[in-house]
Amino acid sequence: MEKIVEQGLLYDFYGELLTEHQKKIYEDVVYHDLSLAEIASENGISRQGVHDMIRRCSRILQEYEDKLHLVERFMRIRDNVLKLDALAEDTGLTREELALKVRGISSRILEEL
Repeated sequence: MEKIVEQGLLYDFYGELLTEHQKKIYEDVVYHDLSLAEIASENGISRQGVHDMIRRCSRILQEYEDKLHLVERFMRIRDNVLKLDALAEDTGLTREELALKVRGISSRILEEL
């Protein structure tokens, strides 16, 4: 997964667990694509301080994911839903084959929940 997408997903799932200050700086990097200098100037801290904050936030978010695996589960469910969409377009399957495949995928989705 691309690093920026991964950072966005981690933030989407666990961002509320950061402090307001951490959230603002992390959002400026991930969502607003601001430079360290821009963020430092805006927040009255050094570029090194911004860099350290970003690394700390990334580590914190990754630690939550390592313990809770919410992003991982989300991605597996998403992949299974995409498989269901692909099956809906497959005209070469009989009704019975389609039902069997849909049941298999839906079972995997339910196991994730």
